[in-house]
Amino acid sequence: MADDLTESQRTPPAAVADQAERGLKLREEHGRGGTQVGVGRARQLKARKPVPVKDIKAMHAYFARHKIDKRGKNWGDAKKPSAGYIAWLLWGGEPGKTWADGLRDKMD
Repeated sequence: MADDLTESQRTPPAAVADQAERGLKLREEHGRGGTQVGVGRARQLKARKPVPVKDIKAMHAYFARHKIDKRGKNWGDAKKPSAGYIAWLLWGGEPGKTWADGLRDKMD
């Protein structure tokens, strides 16, 4: 049940916060990637405070919708990253996906 998630479980792991911070830096450096919602999510994750259940559900849905972006040109390119890659990082990157998916599974 969603109500059974503890604050500790809902607190983003350091790896998630690190990826979000990386996404913010790349977005600033390259002037693209993500929306204001994604920027807000990155700031939330970077702060490492407990994330509301509704936001965990939104993260799970984001990653499910955007996994196709991994096929895009320049995915993961450190020098010229795709906008989709930057957006993915804003949401916590692979560690964020793993974390959100694991919590979502506990809600079912």
